[in-house]
Amino acid sequence: MRLASSPGRLAAVGVFILIGSGCAGSGEGGPPDPVGVAGTGGSATGEGGAGQAGTTGTAGTTGTAGASGTTGVAGRGGTTGAAGRGGTTGAAGRGGTTGTAGRGGTTGVGGAAGGALEFVGNITTNNVVDTDGKIFKTYWNQISPENAGKWGSVQTSATATFNWRTLDAVYDYTQTNGILFKEHTFIWGSQQPSGTITQANVQSWMTEFCKRYPNTKMIDVVNEPPPHTTPAYADAIGGGTNGNWQWITNSFTWARAACPGAILILNDYNNIEWSGDNTHYLSIISALKTAGAPIDAIGAQAHDLDNAGVSVTTVRSLLTKLGTTGALPIYVTELDLSYTDDNQQLTAYQQWFPLLRDSGYVKGITIWGWIYGKTWSPSPNSGLIRNGAFRPAMTWLMQQLGRPTQ
Repeated sequence: MRLASSPGRLAAVGVFILIGSGCAGSGEGGPPDPVGVAGTGGSATGEGGAGQAGTTGTAGTTGTAGASGTTGVAGRGGTTGAAGRGGTTGAAGRGGTTGTAGRGGTTGVGGAAGGALEFVGNITTNNVVDTDGKIFKTYWNQISPENAGKWGSVQTSATATFNWRTLDAVYDYTQTNGILFKEHTFIWGSQQPSGTITQANVQSWMTEFCKRYPNTKMIDVVNEPPPHTTPAYADAIGGGTNGNWQWITNSFTWARAACPGAILILNDYNNIEWSGDNTHYLSIISALKTAGAPIDAIGAQAHDLDNAGVSVTTVRSLLTKLGTTGALPIYVTELDLSYTDDNQQLTAYQQWFPLLRDSGYVKGITIWGWIYGKTWSPSPNSGLIRNGAFRPAMTWLMQQLGRPTQ
């Protein structure tokens, strides 16, 4: 639940289904390039993602060292590894010889608008990627699993066998098509396994995930920290809720050990829309840094940008505060602008997308659903494609990104 004083909408909680064709329920609602990214010095082979690092991004052939070596973590079948933090190459596609470009392009996905975003992505729809006659890779170059990556979707109880089937399909799609894969989420106060969860269970979950999906680019290590949600097992993994946040520090430490090449994120809502949430979130960031937690980035869900009480002035101020005080890159992780009226939605995208893209702090944006009628229930009208047709906001956004407009 959220603070009573916070006007923002509740964060998403949803139903998860373990089969690939299952419905994601009302849960958090939550173009391939046949050659690699041809950055300076890079190879033109493999399954590199289209435009992540822009036309001037660097793409070396071996990548910067991960935590354990000079070539990073080996991709599943790839010959180069996942880039270490700040590396110049990305994850090797399965069977490819080079991967998606590392962070640091100067033109990126901004297309004609010239923004510096690393990606503009989206989520699965009812646990599948391509949907409603539309091919995901045509429009988006990053994906987050809406529900399939939540621990409770993979392991129903602390002693149950891991069921990776749905998540395998999503991850394999990204590796085949050069799309960045972001894990959502390791630790949360909802959709977690039942039973008594111990530190050993948490570390096993992280380790097994990272062994299976070594080219994971980003991870929401902890999602919606207190007071928004609290995992029932917080005390078992360090305690410190509303204090030193030791359980969060431990979660980041274990995630770094399991997935040394991934960008580790603390994901939360209302932190760029409402001042009180922003201040509290930054206090957690400060405590984590003091404790030495290996946190790499800030996650701002941005669900409330369509709230009439949220102003451009406020968002610009709070975004700047996150970027300067937090002193970490920002990823907008769950953007949804919900309007039944097409022109209202278009106006909202034209207001918020350039602000985020051009802020100098935001490195990537994930939109939380794109098919009308199949998005997170508190944002039921946020879909960008309705009855198979582009809404004006989708057309405008694709024009901004230099991507197909139908």
